[in-house]
Amino acid sequence: MTPSDIERDLDNPIWACLATRHAHIASGGPLVRRYPPVFSPIAGFASASPTGVAAIEALVEVGDDMGSFGPYVPSLSANWTSIRESVLVQMVRSDELLLPEGDVDAVTLGTADVAEMLALVELTQPGPFRQRTIELGTYVGIREGGRLVAMAGQRMWVGDYRELSAVCTHPDAQGRGYARALMGRVINGILRAGERPFLHVDRVNLRAIDTYRALGFVRRTELPLLHARRIG
Repeated sequence: MTPSDIERDLDNPIWACLATRHAHIASGGPLVRRYPPVFSPIAGFASASPTGVAAIEALVEVGDDMGSFGPYVPSLSANWTSIRESVLVQMVRSDELLLPEGDVDAVTLGTADVAEMLALVELTQPGPFRQRTIELGTYVGIREGGRLVAMAGQRMWVGDYRELSAVCTHPDAQGRGYARALMGRVINGILRAGERPFLHVDRVNLRAIDTYRALGFVRRTELPLLHARRIG
């Protein structure tokens, strides 16, 4: 893959992932592709074609939601209601140096942990996470007294870039360096696999952006985000 190919794919990461690395689980066609709802609500658009709205309506049932970010986020019809609109900062890490992983007792999470992961995501709202999201990459977590209090993992996969995702800490366990330690483990795992980490963060989340910068990430671009529910 040439540098120009990589740049183009990172400019439209959801579409690039669902058309290549995760094509085997994607539904849709040449205009729109989406994850099965049990994996994630996110969808990618191939272009700004107005027929993309009709195409996404064929993939999303009434009552279900759809999230997308990238250059071709559409203006949806009256069949949809907006849940959230924002702008995400895409950040990449070119530094190949490994990060400290902290003196914490981290574990690899599996399907038996999904119920607790869903509860932690519901509480902390790091982004969409569903029953089978865990199958998209490696997730690690920290427990206190048997309770899951922090986690981080991988989601999308664009060329040799792996996305850091679902970084969250229970309010009762914040300030202990858990998120940074888990990010170090996930990032180091990506680097050891010969891949490069990237991530997306809300533009207004300055605290998280500063944390990511301290870990070697740099801002690459900004992408509009839309999260909507189909109502008709």
